Amino acid sequence: MNSSLARRIEAMLRAQIADGSLPPGARLPSTRALAAELGVSRTTVTTVYEQLAAEGCIDTSPGRAARVTAGLQVGQAGQTRAEPRPADRAAPRLSALGHRLAAMPMPALPTVAQSECIDFLYGAIAAADHPARLWLQACQAELRQPQQRLYYDPPQGDPALRQALQGHLRRARGLDCDAERILIVHGSQQAIDLCARVLLDGGDRFVIEDPAYLMARRCFELTGAHALPVPVDAHGLMTDRLPEGAAPVRLAYVTPSHQFPLGGVLPLARRQALLHWAAQQQAWIIEDDYDGEFRYGQRPIDALQAMDTEGRVIHVGTFSKTLSPQLRLGYMVLPPALVAVFVQAKRLCDRHAPRLEQRVLARLIDSGAYERHVRRQRRRHERRRAALLEAVARHLGTRARVAGDAAGLHVVLWLPGLPAACEPTLIAAARARRLIVHPVSPLHATPQEGGRPSERPAGLVLGYASLEAAQIDEGLRRLADALAALQPA
Repeated sequence: MNSSLARRIEAMLRAQIADGSLPPGARLPSTRALAAELGVSRTTVTTVYEQLAAEGCIDTSPGRAARVTAGLQVGQAGQTRAEPRPADRAAPRLSALGHRLAAMPMPALPTVAQSECIDFLYGAIAAADHPARLWLQACQAELRQPQQRLYYDPPQGDPALRQALQGHLRRARGLDCDAERILIVHGSQQAIDLCARVLLDGGDRFVIEDPAYLMARRCFELTGAHALPVPVDAHGLMTDRLPEGAAPVRLAYVTPSHQFPLGGVLPLARRQALLHWAAQQQAWIIEDDYDGEFRYGQRPIDALQAMDTEGRVIHVGTFSKTLSPQLRLGYMVLPPALVAVFVQAKRLCDRHAPRLEQRVLARLIDSGAYERHVRRQRRRHERRRAALLEAVARHLGTRARVAGDAAGLHVVLWLPGLPAACEPTLIAAARARRLIVHPVSPLHATPQEGGRPSERPAGLVLGYASLEAAQIDEGLRRLADALAALQPA
């Protein structure tokens, strides 16, 4: 049967019913007669009649001629395919959350860079770094494992992955936790969203670093809660600026292992101060450990939750930076008091993360292949980081200052001779040279916060994990050229 031909015949009959050419109760030709008239097979016409009968447009029964359904309103048969009239395009009725979302300014999705463009996109990693062969072998091994039946997995995640993560987090992040406290999620973004849904109400207050990861702030604001931006310096969150007073704060979102975007590593005294403040406020701390395994020159610093004795810290981790952001696998290590409610929230949200990917990852962790891969990645990224620092020194010299290079997969490039207000002009000049760079200013609570534009220099967040040394050097050369073009102005 020709399916495209059947669709055209179906559309023809539907249009005749819709415009009244075939009124309600009208008799249709037999399948044999219509097939002969149109020069098609009888099977094709039979399929069309069966589809129209299933939609209620015609009535068919054995031994009787097909007829247009009695009582069918003219035009009704075509409604499912008709385009809405301009008068019907009124603003949709939304919930309060929907209205907040519609009005919320969101960062633009990154465009696909042209092949000749160099993009210092943070959050991206090189496709060649993914352990494709190991992943394929583990995937094939899991697919060969027999299952008695196919059904939903536990919402908290596959037991094998949670058990494997328990050991990995103890070795890599200093976390001593039970597997029952681990919840597998679709990357750190879902973890943040679950925290917002479960822990915040409209009108609540939450602390967030300034500047900070914008998508986290938007998740919390979507609940109707109010942000309390706390500034950061070269060492991360300035804990002496945490809000005090009678009005409670429900949670604080922090990136202590590598502050995003400025790169500070929160020192011990500030970690202790943050935990003490949370205990006093009865506030939750969301520790986003988005790239904490990449620290250069010394072992990765232990997680903040490893110091938590009050059960106030929610540890959030992801495999986006070690394996792939397309994998959409992450995890939460929850305080005991929050485990049950977060498991229920995950169950209502999407049941559970994909089972195959969880089992493959568990196999890689148990075999030691995952940790060997992370060590290789750390060496690769350290070479890229060194290439970046050398290129900055070679092409920009004293015109630029690098911050946040001790850990992670990006740095911030400050340009002291250029005010922050000139960032858009610099971005455009770079793009004209087939270079894509990303400004710091949109990550502040407002573009003016973190120092007035006349006082704060222009800054760029340069992600280097998806680039090779030659691309990094050429990108900095193009940036120097773009910066030189702005100096006369």
